[in-house]
Amino acid sequence: MAARHIRETEEGIGALIDFSRINAAAIAALPSLLARWLPDGRRVGHEWVARNPRRSDRNPGSFRVNMNTGKWADFATDECGGDPVSLAAYLAGTGQAEAARALADMLGVDA
Repeated sequence: MAARHIRETEEGIGALIDFSRINAAAIAALPSLLARWLPDGRRVGHEWVARNPRRSDRNPGSFRVNMNTGKWADFATDECGGDPVSLAAYLAGTGQAEAARALADMLGVDA
């Protein structure tokens, strides 16, 4: 499978971002990332179950992250994503490229 790249043009730099490398590193560190991003959550089997910090969510349960794949969903709102970069972007309210760069910096991975 070919690595997923995107040409970053927001700053006119034209750099490539290696989403596959960043997502692989993030999945390896996902338990600690989730504890940092969603501190009120807890592990239930292979999922992290938490409240969605982007909306008024009183009880954990509808917002879940698969800790093996990085796929996530808020079953109350039908918002979802397929990898840790999309989760980071969603939680930070940023675009995927910006989230990928921030996540790569956090993990010490070349973007």
